[in-house]
Amino acid sequence: MIQRCIQCDARYPLEQVVFTCDACGSVLEIAVDANSLGDVQMCGRGVWRYASFLPVDASKRVSLSEGDTGFHPCPTLAKMYGIDRMFVKNEGENPTCSFKDRGMTVGVTKAIEMGAKAVACASTGNTAASLAAYGGRAGLNAVVLIPGGNVAMGKIAQSVAHGAQIVQVDGNFDDAMRVVRELSAETGDVYLLNSINPFRLEGQKTLAFEVCEALGDAPDALVLPMGNAGNISAIWKGFREFRDAGLSTKLPRMIGVQAEGAAPIAKFVNDNLDKCYVSEPETIATAIRIGAPVNWAKAVAAIHDSHGLAATVSDAEILAAQRELAHREGVFVEPASVAPIAYLKKHGVDAETVVCVTTGHGLKDPDAILRVEPTILHAQPTLDSLQEALGLR
Repeated sequence: MIQRCIQCDARYPLEQVVFTCDACGSVLEIAVDANSLGDVQMCGRGVWRYASFLPVDASKRVSLSEGDTGFHPCPTLAKMYGIDRMFVKNEGENPTCSFKDRGMTVGVTKAIEMGAKAVACASTGNTAASLAAYGGRAGLNAVVLIPGGNVAMGKIAQSVAHGAQIVQVDGNFDDAMRVVRELSAETGDVYLLNSINPFRLEGQKTLAFEVCEALGDAPDALVLPMGNAGNISAIWKGFREFRDAGLSTKLPRMIGVQAEGAAPIAKFVNDNLDKCYVSEPETIATAIRIGAPVNWAKAVAAIHDSHGLAATVSDAEILAAQRELAHREGVFVEPASVAPIAYLKKHGVDAETVVCVTTGHGLKDPDAILRVEPTILHAQPTLDSLQEALGLR
């Protein structure tokens, strides 16, 4: 394995701390030699079941038993949306209740290998919570930068509980991302763990492996939200590696969904723009409220290579889908997570087996579900009053 620039193919050893190519400035990925996948060993459960696919020393793993998340059939929604088979891979069932834990276990393990004294990230909440938990587990200082305003308090509470140093930046996520990259470059002891770090994305690719094992092969389509866009590219990479190892026979279409007010990738792909950027992203789905996604080139490649697509949904459609998934299938997730559900409700999909990735638990942002005034009945503490309130008499 080696670090490889996705644009100019420049190579860097795994031991070198580098996040963008010195030659062309593009992002890097971990290149895996297909020949090395011929004798894959899988043991145990969760992310580290797939240690043979990971570019770190598994004996030094920093783990909270991440991965092996619920794979839920959704027969009611499948029937409503005209889909033969629909599943939700619920990443909210990870230790800090989001998909970030898959990547953080590998990223923090790499930080230990590199002798880092601290780990850092910019975050709209989920990355910060995960970094704080895994940094604490590893005995490393955790530094999280959050944008000013519109970060769900459920996520901040996790960072507080895990003892992170929290810095609120007067600006949006993209401003926080820029300055934390400068901090990491200036201070060699601070290891950056945003999704620009290719080692972190290696953990996230294991979702594809779990989906293939659950189904017996890859699905026809996989639908997921896009923010900084590391997840769609990581999962696509995972599907390709599992096939190359002879453990699956096909590849899915990758469908990435963004909120209308924060859709730089969808606009870039669908409108043939010169730049993948939105100056003032805005959406209720705070986890994907990102205007300058660092992994946009990887995401676009995953969409094109898989014959997939990039789409948008409105905030109103997101909130409706959040309630529908919870009501019909019993799965409560945060707003960003239901962008795929909102897309399927609106457009459907020409595929027999569809997997939706929901990325974070609903209690990450409990205020969102209450934006629509709940109907709460009232009764006196008597049976007659209760039956009357319930319309039973």
